[in-house]
Amino acid sequence: MNGRNRKRAAGLAALLLLILLTGCGAFYDVRPEEAEETGEDAWTEENGGLVIVGFSQIGSESIWRTANTNSMQRALTKERGYFLIFNNARQKQENQIKAIRSFISQRVDYIVFSPITESGWDTVLEEAKEAGIPVILADRKVDADASLYTTWVGPDTVKEGENAARWLEGNLKEKNRQNDDINIVILQGTLGASSEMGRTAGFVSIAARYHNWHILDCQTGDFTTAKGKEVMQQFLRKYPDIDVVVSQNDDMTFGAIEAIEEAGMTTGIGGDITIISFDAVKEALELVQAGKINVDIECNPEQGEYIEKVIRMLEAGEPVEKEYVVEEKIFTFRNVSQYLDERTY
Repeated sequence: MNGRNRKRAAGLAALLLLILLTGCGAFYDVRPEEAEETGEDAWTEENGGLVIVGFSQIGSESIWRTANTNSMQRALTKERGYFLIFNNARQKQENQIKAIRSFISQRVDYIVFSPITESGWDTVLEEAKEAGIPVILADRKVDADASLYTTWVGPDTVKEGENAARWLEGNLKEKNRQNDDINIVILQGTLGASSEMGRTAGFVSIAARYHNWHILDCQTGDFTTAKGKEVMQQFLRKYPDIDVVVSQNDDMTFGAIEAIEEAGMTTGIGGDITIISFDAVKEALELVQAGKINVDIECNPEQGEYIEKVIRMLEAGEPVEKEYVVEEKIFTFRNVSQYLDERTY
């Protein structure tokens, strides 16, 4: 048995012990070691070995996050030669750090995680590096030495924020309101998350060019419907003349629309308040089609295939890029209908 397979055997023994002793976590897709080498799966079969991947997800706070998890689970299956260990951090950084240390102790081949916030990862990433385990960042980034992780796969959130502002530029011109005072509130995601920071920075960088765009307030809705509604209610009580809501994910947008409608106002095309949303889950795109959301800037959760491809390249000893940006679209009433039927999340 070579060193790689000794590591994998020890890792599997640790996994089985963890299941017996703790019952914690969720385990997916074990490929039998005697599996036959066939076709595209051959690259995973080193003397019948498994590719063991530990994946720590932020949580299940949104439709988007669930779709992102599903994408990972579809990509890293037993049919493709993976043993996937899934951990739900439930929106707590300490849970993710604990999970990553568990993956290290279990001697997994790869660690994949979507960091809750950008900071606070240096120590645990150093531990993974010392253990010789490649780390792949999914969706969000970390504020750490780039040598501590192998690559990142995710969206360009700064560009997403810029796209939102550019859409607003065009929309105001269409309405001949480019010289009007425009009052804007921003529903931010979890503070310190790279998605929140990027979308805020991207939007604000363009908004700053316009003296008549007034950002009245920015408050976090933690990417949840309930908090989004609560913060929107506060905005409505505090600011009587809101023209635009920039909501940094669809779940917060659902709550914001509820709050606005309960206050006796309308949203979207021809409505009292323009709604700019992010993520583009199917339920939100249906509201785009209905005219209640003006524009939805896609954040693509289908990142599993990208990550699987990166792992395949690493297994083959091929070099990988430091960053891989997933493809994304912008949805409005004009184009959304052609995409709704194919939307799976």
